[in-house]
Amino acid sequence: MLKWTLPAAAVAAALFLAPASVGAERAVPIPVAQQDVPAAKGPQVAIFAGGCFWGMEAVFQSVKGVQSVTNGYAGGTKASASYAQVSTERTGHAEAVRVVYDPRKVSYGTLLRVFFSVAHDPTLLNRQGPDRGPSYRSAIFPQNRQQQRVAAAYIAQLGRAKAYPRPIVTRLETGGFYPAEAEHQDFFWRNPNNPYITRWDKPKVTAFRNAYPQLTN
Repeated sequence: MLKWTLPAAAVAAALFLAPASVGAERAVPIPVAQQDVPAAKGPQVAIFAGGCFWGMEAVFQSVKGVQSVTNGYAGGTKASASYAQVSTERTGHAEAVRVVYDPRKVSYGTLLRVFFSVAHDPTLLNRQGPDRGPSYRSAIFPQNRQQQRVAAAYIAQLGRAKAYPRPIVTRLETGGFYPAEAEHQDFFWRNPNNPYITRWDKPKVTAFRNAYPQLTN
């Protein structure tokens, strides 16, 4: 979402240069992760940041095996985890999603592939689409050493494969996750005609469904 004023004409003219092409509504194919986290018993948690959480949430909610997705803030303190404060771009937080998934149905490596191929553009530094600032940075918050190892290995794998025309800027970070306000949860589904959702987020969900029909709910 826009946290700063942008003329309507500029928004309409802007081009989202993410792997999930708005025009073609399809993802750039990237390799399957060569390493993965072994399947564990019970639900597991993954936390990703990649621009406005409305679209990230909708993409991961569409993945078979994902049990829930929560929009929130990661990387800063609990005291500063509010939309108003994060909007100042001085809290250290990134807009992020907390994904609870069933590892018997979808692996962490598969979630990484979705994250890098359709959920956002990992080559953009502190921005996605029309949004600017460090709260829109590309980051992964591994929840254990295995996730840390697999995420780092996948970033290196994509770099060797030259999967993108520019270097990947995704960071591996630590920090707590704090849920966003109720008004931001399920925003995509509750506001299907919102101009931001229509312009920036619906193409991501379409790209996911086109690229990964076997993973789609």
